[in-house]
Amino acid sequence: MSFFGGSSSSSADASGLSPEQRKQQIMQQVRAELALANAQELINKIGDNCFTKCITKPSTKLDSSEETCLAKCMDRYMDAWNIVSRAYVTRIQREVPNEMTGL
Repeated sequence: MSFFGGSSSSSADASGLSPEQRKQQIMQQVRAELALANAQELINKIGDNCFTKCITKPSTKLDSSEETCLAKCMDRYMDAWNIVSRAYVTRIQREVPNEMTGL
């Protein structure tokens, strides 16, 4: 039984792709959607957190101290996000082989 519930034969489906190729195509689409969702979440969190921290008196224009604060806040947030992301990916890569050997 394959990932899609059909047989695991190597016959191609109506789109000309084998079940394994179709599975890989779907997995790639899911990865792209997750990457987009993560980027949107990052932008939203940076906007919310840095705005709250740096903009004390909202107006139509940013003063230089607010611009500096926003730039530094965004840089720190991006650095922290990257560190956490790398640690998460490393952990997942370490755990996936362990799960595979336990099957």
